[in-house]
Amino acid sequence: MNHRVCTGPLSRRSLLQVGALALGGLSLRDLLAAQSASGTRPSGTSVIMLYLHGGPSQLETYDLKPDAPTEYRSIYRPIATNVPGVDICERFPLQAGIADKFSLVRSLTHDVNIHSDGGIIVLTGKRPTVLDPTSGSKSEHPDYGSVASKVRGVGADAIPPYVAIPSRLYMTRPTYLGSHHAAMELGDPSRNDFRPPYLALAADSVSKCDDRRSLLAGLDRLRSDLDRTGQLNGADEFRSRAFELLTSTRLADAFKIDAEPSPLRDRYGRNLWGQSCLMARRLAEAGSAVINIYFDTPKSGQEFTNWDDHIGNAGRPGHFGTYMDVRLPYMDQALSALIEDIWQRDLQQQIMVVAVGEFGRTPKLSRNTGGVGRDHWPQAMSALVSGGGLRMGQVVGATNGKAEYPTERPYTPQDLLATIYRHLNINPEASFTDYSGRPVPILPSGKPIAELT
Repeated sequence: MNHRVCTGPLSRRSLLQVGALALGGLSLRDLLAAQSASGTRPSGTSVIMLYLHGGPSQLETYDLKPDAPTEYRSIYRPIATNVPGVDICERFPLQAGIADKFSLVRSLTHDVNIHSDGGIIVLTGKRPTVLDPTSGSKSEHPDYGSVASKVRGVGADAIPPYVAIPSRLYMTRPTYLGSHHAAMELGDPSRNDFRPPYLALAADSVSKCDDRRSLLAGLDRLRSDLDRTGQLNGADEFRSRAFELLTSTRLADAFKIDAEPSPLRDRYGRNLWGQSCLMARRLAEAGSAVINIYFDTPKSGQEFTNWDDHIGNAGRPGHFGTYMDVRLPYMDQALSALIEDIWQRDLQQQIMVVAVGEFGRTPKLSRNTGGVGRDHWPQAMSALVSGGGLRMGQVVGATNGKAEYPTERPYTPQDLLATIYRHLNINPEASFTDYSGRPVPILPSGKPIAELT
């Protein structure tokens, strides 16, 4: 491919155009003005959520029932962890070795068995007014990442407050907070041609300069020239912040996943899930408040499905264990590497990791000529929580002998969100104004999970 090379530094106007492209067509001046007016500056804490799209089975992950009747019990054996009395799925041997660095909540519960609407409850804490059985609904309220963007604002050195890897969750939107509080979509960091989103857009859209090296050189020259001549003197704060976003060395460095040692990248796994977790750690360490990882499938291919493990998931016949046998080791590698990496870097106070989906699966196995599987079941679901200065190495709550419903310490997705907001130093009782001018609380109900805090 032939590249046209920019022979001189990019203009400030061109840089602002890059930013508008990277942020959905909004001017950076408007974006930064709105975020500056939103309130407090960043507190330095971060949340990385692995959103297990489709609804992971509690019985095949963290709440196995080996003594349940055959038609209920997990298809896997439980294995002991390094925390006495805590067992998890045999397909999670790496997590079993670091159970002292996470806690399991086995008693989460709600009552909506629709993918999009269940996800809206888990991510916003608000129940949709009208449920959509086609799973096509969109949230009426912002999710916790957009709330963090609104309250926390852009981080030091222009670090984005809310990032989605590889893409945004389809069921939530920033709604009345404004589109500039949507997550910055990062794409797939496991790709050999991965580039930060604003650079990729700039390469295609600004001055026909699609050579990354030339673009970076132009940015460096512009930064050097302006620093030397003081051209930005007299510009208002928001134009200066816009310049900072596009020329921030720290931001550029945060995206450079290839700067990580090869053995560490291998440890996470050279796939979408593994490299997404590694990128999330880099962004959290740099100062992003919320990084959502869309944990759908780790790779493309007929053998990969998401977590919607009913019979015929993705139109593919057969026993759902066939697909879980492929999928679970990828999660085990990526999640265990993320947790270990955070603790080895002594970031466990700063960074909180959450692995959760929109609901659990039916305790009773479904069987027909198409195969075996489990259907949607919001009445009992599990979540893994690590770091965040919380109490680790424990199981919170319990379900009955068939994993049908909580019998001890029942908690809701709102309680999990309250725990997340506490870590982010966000008051969930505060309110925003919706489109009609009415105050809407960030979280209408829920308290931080006492055993964790």
